[in-house]
Amino acid sequence: MKNSAIKLVWFTTIYVFIFAGLCQTTITIPLIMSLDIIGIFLILYMVYNVLHDDYKTTKTFKDWYEDHPVKTLEEDED
Repeated sequence: MKNSAIKLVWFTTIYVFIFAGLCQTTITIPLIMSLDIIGIFLILYMVYNVLHDDYKTTKTFKDWYEDHPVKTLEEDED
């Protein structure tokens, strides 16, 4: 993902946590509802942005995980 996409994911995550915390306080219902509507559109925009990101990689499923190298899948089939 580009930096803009991952920054949007972090911003949306922080927004949702702040919104959940504000729901536990005594702020007015119209403010909570407007923050909820903003949050819904923010989540939808985040999903759209991440799915349409032009991220390219040379990795395949045969590469497995970089932090846990194992034999390739072709070698396991033998």
